[in-house]
Amino acid sequence: MKVARVLNIIGFLLMFLAGAMLLPLPFSFFYNAGDHVPLLISAGITLLCGLLCYRLTRFEGDLRIREGFAIVSFAWVFFSAFGALPYVLSGAIPSFTDAFFETMSGFSTTGATILSDVEALPAGIMFWRSLTHWIGGMGIIVLSLAILPFLGVGGMQLFKAEVPGPVADRLTPRIAGTAKILSGVYILFTAVETLLLMFGGMSFFDAICHSFGTLATGGYSTRAESIGAYGSAYIEYVVIFFMLIAGTNFSLHYRFLRGDFLAYFRNKEFLFFLSLVGFAFVIIGADTILHRYDSVGSGIRDTLFQVVSIITTTGYGTADYEKWSFSSQFVLFLLMFVGGCAGSTAGGMKMMRVHVLVKFMFAEITRLIHPHAVVPVRVGKQSVEREVVANVVGFFILYVMIFAGGVLLMAAMGLDMPTAFGSVAATLGNIGPGLGGVGPVDNYGGLPAFGKWVLSSLMLLGRLEIYTVIILFSPSYWKK
Repeated sequence: MKVARVLNIIGFLLMFLAGAMLLPLPFSFFYNAGDHVPLLISAGITLLCGLLCYRLTRFEGDLRIREGFAIVSFAWVFFSAFGALPYVLSGAIPSFTDAFFETMSGFSTTGATILSDVEALPAGIMFWRSLTHWIGGMGIIVLSLAILPFLGVGGMQLFKAEVPGPVADRLTPRIAGTAKILSGVYILFTAVETLLLMFGGMSFFDAICHSFGTLATGGYSTRAESIGAYGSAYIEYVVIFFMLIAGTNFSLHYRFLRGDFLAYFRNKEFLFFLSLVGFAFVIIGADTILHRYDSVGSGIRDTLFQVVSIITTTGYGTADYEKWSFSSQFVLFLLMFVGGCAGSTAGGMKMMRVHVLVKFMFAEITRLIHPHAVVPVRVGKQSVEREVVANVVGFFILYVMIFAGGVLLMAAMGLDMPTAFGSVAATLGNIGPGLGGVGPVDNYGGLPAFGKWVLSSLMLLGRLEIYTVIILFSPSYWKK
């Protein structure tokens, strides 16, 4: 592996990060928050380190897939380490462990927080916290490819390593063109949601921060009570709609905007996604709407909001679902493993993988009944190649093994089982709120320091689809 090439591009990405650290400054000055100095120092340190890394490792040549995996994995780690500086230097989060956890949670669009009083954060730091979501949502690499044309050579290696889902959806022959299209759609929806939230009574600051969290499926809010703090049905339905948008393959949005109005309904994954949302809503609603709410309208809204928030891995909240029945909580727990569509900003295993697994299960049952029959795995009218099926089954097994190992580690630190299960499911699936001590009205601040590093690692694994990170630990990866 060409280490110089890896460090060279990471250096450039750090310079990009340094520029992003300047974006909260207008809010810092406007609200007289007094956090502009830590932001400027953080940007200066990041720029200097990035520039040194870039200039001292100049390297010409194409990227190979090995470098692509390393760049993507280490970029998230470096971004989280340097992105923690504003928290530490401002004193908002003095502990580097906590600051790294909060930043990794932001860039991985997990939304798990160690903060109990979010509203006490100065405006600049609070905007930076939400901005980490937005940058990580479409992907550091994809956003960078949109503005770094010189990475077009070999850029597919980065794109394949970073873009969520079993298959990287390429819309144009040049990967930089695809990145620009996806980023453009991402920015457009962010702007539209911001305007709609402002129309509902939010300030521009709150509206843009919540739009960042929604489109990135991150869930960081400017309020301790999340979206529920506003008590507005209009705002909640706007957020529900855009959470569904964010959980859908962005290529479908592009095709719709180009005039292909039936693109969504021809996509089997999207239809499966909507079906699962509807099924979960009916199952949970049978308990919540009928037995736990006096108002049917409030019951429908809260139930739909939590279902969409969990399945898209956004993590916003309007209700404490731990007060619901065990059956409702269990359905939400299962949704934590599913996630949104491939090519969306959502986490989890992704709808396409779940869809293929279900089809594979029925195909195997048919083979048992008819041993000599050729039973292909089909999604719609298209047969899924055996390589893809094997990849999906392998990913599922690996996901479950990592989940089990994470639960074992967290339980060994003295956590009760609901908290151990909930924290691992919520961080590996990039959801945020979990169960037990890390439920929707709690936070991760009371966990042991080692536990926070374990969960930070799980966030990275979940965000980069496991294989991208795990492959770095393979001895064959480092061989010539």
